[in-house]
Amino acid sequence: MSKRVVITGVGVIACNGIGKQGFWESLKSGRTGIARIQSFDPSPFPTQMAGEVRDFDPEQYMDKKKIKRMDRTSQFAVAAAKMAVQDADIELCNGYKESAGVLIGTAMAGQAYITEQHDAFRDKGPMKINPNTALASFPDACCSQISIELGIQGPSFQVATACSSALDAIGVAYQGIKRGWMDAAVVGGAEATLFPEAIAAFSITRAMSRRNDEPKKACRPFTIDRDGFVLGEGAGILILEDYKKAQKRGARIYAEILSHGMTTDAYHMTAPEPSGEQAARAMRIALEGAGIRPEEIDYINAHGTSTPLNDVNETRIIKEVFGAHAKKIPISATKSMVGHLIGAAGSVELIAMLLAMEHNEMPPTINYDNPDPECDLDYVPNTSRKKQIRTAMKNSFGFGGKNSILIVRKV
Repeated sequence: MSKRVVITGVGVIACNGIGKQGFWESLKSGRTGIARIQSFDPSPFPTQMAGEVRDFDPEQYMDKKKIKRMDRTSQFAVAAAKMAVQDADIELCNGYKESAGVLIGTAMAGQAYITEQHDAFRDKGPMKINPNTALASFPDACCSQISIELGIQGPSFQVATACSSALDAIGVAYQGIKRGWMDAAVVGGAEATLFPEAIAAFSITRAMSRRNDEPKKACRPFTIDRDGFVLGEGAGILILEDYKKAQKRGARIYAEILSHGMTTDAYHMTAPEPSGEQAARAMRIALEGAGIRPEEIDYINAHGTSTPLNDVNETRIIKEVFGAHAKKIPISATKSMVGHLIGAAGSVELIAMLLAMEHNEMPPTINYDNPDPECDLDYVPNTSRKKQIRTAMKNSFGFGGKNSILIVRKV
């Protein structure tokens, strides 16, 4: 017998807000955190702005010894996980210790740490690198550190599916609870993308915006003059639980997860497959799994990268799957305010969607001042909008043609 799965806690770190309250206040106000990079000199790079988290102090969440053993991605992950646990008002070690899991999505974890230590290796010799390098740079360090910090002894693993990593991690955890091999899970994504080598690597592909003179306007999804994505960093972590157990302990429930659809284009590493067939199939899988008609979707949080191909493709897919109803669905692209968090994008944006559902207010797609005729849906332009939201869809699409769709509903 399958179980119902609900979301009972959230924790978020983004460039425009740390913690759900600050994050939500920025979102509904249309306040971006994208600005010129300050953590290093960006002047040699074609792209010089990002969604940089500037007020994060890891000592608020863990002691100095532990901080030294973690890279920035793991610090974000642990901090956001502790926020989510507090928000859910749950004692995971009391009753869930062995039946809870940790599933974290990330695409680039540990890479910044390795590049830093390479400098020490090159300049001072092989025995002068940080002794924590081997463990801190492991791709699964995030989930391991969360398991250790929270004392969770169930399944613990990392999901790496590029930009859909976080939403896929949530989808796998949803299936795990639904099928009974977990009762709860700490899930989501974390990413610390802002180091020189990453900026260089993405810049050389010409995939990022070069609107350096107007950084706050650089991420402009669905507009005719968009010129690429803007990198962001941070984390979004959620608590998933078996509905009956959450109900029994009197938990506050954000929403129930109805379904998850996942496919792959098998076409190209960066460009979406032109027909959008597999992305549309992922949406249809999600709708069928939820047992709902397309007309029941009240709201969509888009992937909305602000890249020429992806925004048109996502618009086309929504129109194909939803038909005439597509024009009636409000759609927010919250990357316009936080940038693209790569492996953490899906969970941070899902939290934005859950808060929109909680407050019955849809955050805007900012910088929407020059519409693309090919992107002709309702993107909640520039100003938030009040609306009752019962059932909502989150889209994530990743490099390599990954398509991930999650549908949630208020209980």
